[in-house]
Amino acid sequence: MKRIITAFVFTGILISCNSSDKTKTSIQELSAKETVTESTSNDINKQLKTIDTDEDLIATALMAAPQESRSGCKVIGYNMAGEFVTLREGDNEFIVLADNPNKDGFNAACYHKSLEPFMARGRALRAEGKTGQEIFAIREAEMKSGQLKITSGSTLHIYFGAKTVFDPETFKVEDAQLRYVVYMPWATSESTGLPKVPPAPNHPWIMNPGTHRAHIMISPLPEDTE
Repeated sequence: MKRIITAFVFTGILISCNSSDKTKTSIQELSAKETVTESTSNDINKQLKTIDTDEDLIATALMAAPQESRSGCKVIGYNMAGEFVTLREGDNEFIVLADNPNKDGFNAACYHKSLEPFMARGRALRAEGKTGQEIFAIREAEMKSGQLKITSGSTLHIYFGAKTVFDPETFKVEDAQLRYVVYMPWATSESTGLPKVPPAPNHPWIMNPGTHRAHIMISPLPEDTE
């Protein structure tokens, strides 16, 4: 009988020891995972840089352009001193408008050089204090008179987001994404077959139909959206 009782006690001790060892191992493994996660998170945070130089403005703005064309794009926009300047000369068909460092969030654009007179006119009117509606009406009249022109099919790429930090190795702005515009002056839903509102996320549609500023809108979903 004593041998049976002793065996039960010994077995209980072994189970208790094994359970304790497993608990210690689990705690150690969890602690190790937390350390790795924290280290990885810190590494990611260390990679990000605030846009605070003209070189940063150029590098991040070029993310709006097609990758194969970035080396030859002309870059314009406000520099860190608040002056609207040519930040970099270019020799291809694209002009890139850098983010305005004096505004919240990030917004850069790349467009075909044939659109520059139209874009420059908008900037000039905005500088005069004109409202969005006034700018629309003035450019509409100037398009009808032939003073301004937009080549049908001209493209505008917009790279935008709420944050102004970027990865200095890839130049990608954190959480920024692209959307695309294809200008088709005076086009309508009837002439193109495109809906006036997007039927679902990630679908093209026509905006400002029947006006000088009619364009196809294409707003891709973020890369991490499933």
